[in-house]
Amino acid sequence: MVLSRLPLFLVPLLLFSFLQSPTFAIKKSYVVYMGGHSHGPELSSLDLDEVRHSHCEFLGSFLGSYKKAEDAIFYSYKRHINGFAATLEEEEAAEIAKNPRVISVFLNEGRKLHTTRSWDFLGLQERDSSISSESIWSKARFGEDTIIGNLDTGVWPESKSFSDDGYGPIPPKWKGFCQQSGTNKDVVRCNRKLIGARYFNKGYASAAGTLLKSSLTLATARDDDGHGTHTLSTAGGNFVPGANVLGFGNGTAKGGAPRARVAAYRVCWPPINGSECYDADILAAFDAAIHDGVDIISVSLGGAPSDYFQDGISIGAFHAVKNGIVVVTSAGNSGPDAGSVSNVSPWLFTVGASTIDREFPVYVKLGNKVQLKGQSLSASSLPAAKYYPLISGAKAKAANASAKDALLCKAGTLDPEKVKGKILACLRGVNGRVQKGIQAALAGAVGMILANDEINGNEIIVDTHVLPAAHIIYKDGLDLFAYINSTKSPIAYITRPVTQMAVKPAPFMASFSSRGPNTITPEILKPDITAPGVSIIAAYTQATGPTGEKSDERRVQFNSESGTSMSCPHVAGISGLLKTLHPDWSPSAIRSAIMTSARTRDNKREPMLNSSYVKANPFDYGAGHVRPNRAMDPGLVYDLTVKDYLNFLCALGYNETKIKSFWEEPYECPNHVRLLDFNYPSITVPRLSGPTTISRTVKNVGTPGTYKARFRPPPGISVSVEPLTLKFDKLGEEKSFKLTLKLKAKKAPAASNYVFGRLIWSDGNHYVRSPIVVKAA
Repeated sequence: MVLSRLPLFLVPLLLFSFLQSPTFAIKKSYVVYMGGHSHGPELSSLDLDEVRHSHCEFLGSFLGSYKKAEDAIFYSYKRHINGFAATLEEEEAAEIAKNPRVISVFLNEGRKLHTTRSWDFLGLQERDSSISSESIWSKARFGEDTIIGNLDTGVWPESKSFSDDGYGPIPPKWKGFCQQSGTNKDVVRCNRKLIGARYFNKGYASAAGTLLKSSLTLATARDDDGHGTHTLSTAGGNFVPGANVLGFGNGTAKGGAPRARVAAYRVCWPPINGSECYDADILAAFDAAIHDGVDIISVSLGGAPSDYFQDGISIGAFHAVKNGIVVVTSAGNSGPDAGSVSNVSPWLFTVGASTIDREFPVYVKLGNKVQLKGQSLSASSLPAAKYYPLISGAKAKAANASAKDALLCKAGTLDPEKVKGKILACLRGVNGRVQKGIQAALAGAVGMILANDEINGNEIIVDTHVLPAAHIIYKDGLDLFAYINSTKSPIAYITRPVTQMAVKPAPFMASFSSRGPNTITPEILKPDITAPGVSIIAAYTQATGPTGEKSDERRVQFNSESGTSMSCPHVAGISGLLKTLHPDWSPSAIRSAIMTSARTRDNKREPMLNSSYVKANPFDYGAGHVRPNRAMDPGLVYDLTVKDYLNFLCALGYNETKIKSFWEEPYECPNHVRLLDFNYPSITVPRLSGPTTISRTVKNVGTPGTYKARFRPPPGISVSVEPLTLKFDKLGEEKSFKLTLKLKAKKAPAASNYVFGRLIWSDGNHYVRSPIVVKAA
């Protein structure tokens, strides 16, 4: 390890690791969260120094000296979030957690990182590429001057998606800046479009310790991964005509709010111990973004759900929402397992992933005359238009490998003598999809067929494979392997991909999209919404190839990516449009408008399906699939104030002393507060036994009118609403109603099953939809 190559702040951390003796207690990095600051946002440098001084004095009382505390603290959260991050022994952390000034102490844990056609599919643009005057784009001036911040892997500033041609002065409210690095190649130069770029790395460095490579550059906001550039351009990138991936999907790239100003906050770095983004850095970025003046924060990363104040994203988002900022997060890529959804705090806007109506079909022709449809973004073709020998990974296994591992085409499991000159059939799962293709190419294959396993069903992800390839569904995979096993000389041919539009059915849910129920607070339905997240084309870095593999020397201006990471910035962009159109709306009003205007049917007007072509439900898609044009005039919204969130925390059992720490004003928990009455746009009752009445309040954000209730009861449940009619005479008027649920004795659902229904308020023009989710006790 060459210390002179590392940023200065890493030297004491690494020296500590080198000098550490097994006889000493192991130190780890922790976040000490102390709530919010009572001071205003306008602070002098002396004020900021005083905040750090107070943190050092506090920690010094536990460590024995101010100097030890000063050495231990590597972040002092000074502006909106009160707390610090420090290297501590476990016993020290436990003692600090007992102090009444402290809300929580938790390990600085890692989080994981969880387009051209999608905006047409969402109705913002007509089929002939014209933009309707009725589109939210036109009405909201394309999100002009709204500021979108992105917590991710940074930004590739030279991308055309971030050009400032035609932009006026930077909005005067902006207080951020472009943080410069030490080397010319890593410098990020901002402009009137990309108005900010900062990096946060001390939490990552502390967690990495001696695992950190001396050649790794941490002092830059430049994106060497591609994920941050892709997500930021999806949320707020410019119109860029002629965008494509290796010649496929040609069209005009654009973000959801294409005239928004954007800022990149790099909090994610090359993976260590399976994680890229650490809580201490995430909190520092939130504190900075709130101060800088962003309107929307997009966060396409997350981890396992945890207590709301032991999670950096949840804490940072709470303070952002408190300051009027919409925080949009990804639901996670751990589906289709039940209860896998992450980012479940009620102040977060959590987004699942579904498909759009574009495909890149490629066909596999087998020697038995059977043709299988797949998809791919492989720009290369087979050497000649002829049939080639076909072999499965299991039959091509190396002598020391298992057939199971070889079928997955893992590294080191294939025998080149068996594979050379053939098309190799691999099974999806465990190792990466493009990595299987790389192993096939290394073994001498001329092409690859990637077959879904059962859990992925009909979900196809198009990848920029390094060799001719086809990704096929599970059922076709069964036919493929049956054919291979039926003859001594199987043969096949793979056609070149093409681009196909208006595919049906679409959308359907991606199998990877994490699902409910919410395992922390089942009364809050998560995810909230679904949006396009499969095969999304958007801007990309020039630091790596489209597969992200070191051996891939290709470079692309735009790339196709899939994940809830891609659906999250779609909703962030739409939230930016609504912020421009309705600057007085709260974050919860914007979320409500998007949720209650969503739909649950596909482009065949049939109920949305999951990747196995089975009917999806609110645990898959939340309130439904986003409809931007409907969201700009929702009629009614379910609004929430910060005090509503405090009441929610009271209902969870948080004490008033801790709540006051981040509210900074006198506060008392109400005498009677129920989670079921929290004014969320969805209605969830996870333990229904006897008759249960739920209260909600709606606010009129449209024209005066009379709304009538209608509902579809969940199976085995009776539903009644009181009153059945709500009359609004003016803008901003609020009305409350009660919804009562009862079990039907003879048709009650099994206690282990959730059932689903819907409530709709309508004045004949607006349709305000809320999912109803019930489980019998």
